[in-house]
Amino acid sequence: MPTTNANGIELYYDERGQGDPLLLIAGLGASGELWAGQVPLLAREFRVITFDNRGAGRSEKPPQPYSIALFADDTAALMDALGIETAFVYGQSMGGLIAQEFGVRHARRARALVLGCTTFGGPRSVWPSPEAASVLSSFATAPSQAALEAALKVFFSPRFLEGNRNEAARWMNSYLERRPPEDAYMRQFAACLAFDLYERLPQIQTPALVINGAEDELAPAENSRIMAERIPGAELVLFPETGHFYFYEQPEESARVVTEFLRRRG
Repeated sequence: MPTTNANGIELYYDERGQGDPLLLIAGLGASGELWAGQVPLLAREFRVITFDNRGAGRSEKPPQPYSIALFADDTAALMDALGIETAFVYGQSMGGLIAQEFGVRHARRARALVLGCTTFGGPRSVWPSPEAASVLSSFATAPSQAALEAALKVFFSPRFLEGNRNEAARWMNSYLERRPPEDAYMRQFAACLAFDLYERLPQIQTPALVINGAEDELAPAENSRIMAERIPGAELVLFPETGHFYFYEQPEESARVVTEFLRRRG
């Protein structure tokens, strides 16, 4: 399994395809395999790099406080280790928080940002419903079946579940099987809760695409609208009748939107 030392820890990563480098940053508690359905589509044009954030998957899980800034520095260090000076950066959920911070903290290294199903954090953001927030806070410890039933309702739209419940359940089960230890998950969760980029959003000068499902319960779409308004020149795409995992519900369409944006703006 490919690992490399980045920012003082061992990070697991994987690469597919050729072309301009595109880093995919996974969400809370997830490994890089979260992107499994998107990688073959995006690798048609890009050198796609997925990796496990510190505290998740096969990467190290050091017992120290985590922050979104630390995750952004890990991402830059991974680029250094792979000999990549600049790249497209695409983050989903917590990965979208990391991508925003990267766009401010390592601005010269981001050719374009894609901010998927995410939020800017802080008191001015639109918070998830109490049910969705409960799923996030208990995700690391909930029994698998209970976690599965709750997660299906908040990660996917009702329309998608109507015809694809079994498929969604299989995918969520594979996600749950790779949950990190509780202490590592809660350090990631604490980093998300402490994040607030609202005032710094205008500092993102990199071309940015904000993309989400219009029925996202975990990162309500109003956050995407606010981000697109505050990031200079940002583009906004909201998929109707689609939930948090828009890239799973709309795999071909979301990959097409992202690819065309990166062609045009990157």
